[in-house]
Amino acid sequence: MVDEDRYCIDVITQIAAVRAALGRVEEEVLRDHVAHCVEHAINSGNAAEQRRKIAELMEVLARSQR
Repeated sequence: MVDEDRYCIDVITQIAAVRAALGRVEEEVLRDHVAHCVEHAINSGNAAEQRRKIAELMEVLARSQR
């Protein structure tokens, strides 16, 4: 769109739409991770694995807030 010299507001609108779509994909992948990997760690009873998965989850959430 930029190469085509499209109207700036149209470009910004498309950027916002892409960000929103990526946010929805990110949320879905995170839900899947919690439903499988984190749940598996919790059900395993392995405290070290549980701590690793929770730490991993906290790190990815912190990165997404930056």
